[in-house]
Amino acid sequence: MDMPKLLDGRLKLRHLILVDALTRQGSVIGAAAALHVTQPVATRSLHDLESILGVTLYERGPRGVTPTIFGEAFTSHARAVLAQLNQAGRHVVELADADRGTVVVGTHLAGSNVLLPVAIARLKAERPLLTVIVREGSPEVLMVELEAGRVDLIVGRLTSPTDEFAVRSTLYEESVELVTRADHPLAGRTALTLDDVRAFPWILPGTETALRRELEEFYVRHGIRLPENRVEATSFLTVRRLLVETDMIAVLPSLIARDDDRLTTVPVPLDPIGHSVGITLSASRTLSPSAEALVGNLRQIAAEMIPGRGN
Repeated sequence: MDMPKLLDGRLKLRHLILVDALTRQGSVIGAAAALHVTQPVATRSLHDLESILGVTLYERGPRGVTPTIFGEAFTSHARAVLAQLNQAGRHVVELADADRGTVVVGTHLAGSNVLLPVAIARLKAERPLLTVIVREGSPEVLMVELEAGRVDLIVGRLTSPTDEFAVRSTLYEESVELVTRADHPLAGRTALTLDDVRAFPWILPGTETALRRELEEFYVRHGIRLPENRVEATSFLTVRRLLVETDMIAVLPSLIARDDDRLTTVPVPLDPIGHSVGITLSASRTLSPSAEALVGNLRQIAAEMIPGRGN
């Protein structure tokens, strides 16, 4: 096929924005709603783009649209272009006023409740006019946001090595432990076994998380079933409230309970379950000064929290 002419004026930014929305939403209706346009406008824009490229970007089906191999490839490039434009605009603003700026950080449970708040507090003390936006989500969703430039960095569990899309660096290694309220019936006891804790209700991470899969493998290795009396949750606010108000037991990263007077850990070893907590950055973009400042604080605080483990 002939090389499509993408710089002849027919390709518009709205085409790139539409492709990003279509791939995220999985339907023309959803994309149109997200972009605040009508469905016919979105459909016509998609037809125009496919005509420019000379390929079909999406397979239409009764449940929505699915990217073809062309659609997946073009979405990746579209997101990279949009991310660079977002970065350019923010960089200009920060050059005009070095004390201001915005940094958007994505996070999930492993990084959101200890390390990140301390880093943000220190950053705000240094640069009070800088705006920090925190977005929570699953690692998969946050990677899409990073690729599209809607977040500058992700703080949390590292589940993959550095690749062509993302640069990942470890801040510290963290184990997981069984956590209860401080006055739980098991608090203060020693030499506990899994049989001792199975009688209590549990809080487990959601089935979509890596920690849940590791817990299931742990139970299989020990020849026992997952607790039937359980709640599945990933929101720490929900998990903490349940722990404080009930006799439930939760599986959480070890640092979460360390500085919380209302929580404690019970000595049932879950080795070798653990993970690396770190920073994920886009491999194709340079950080803004604001994001650089937050990354510097994250590294420094990680080194202070766990001496010798920060990078």
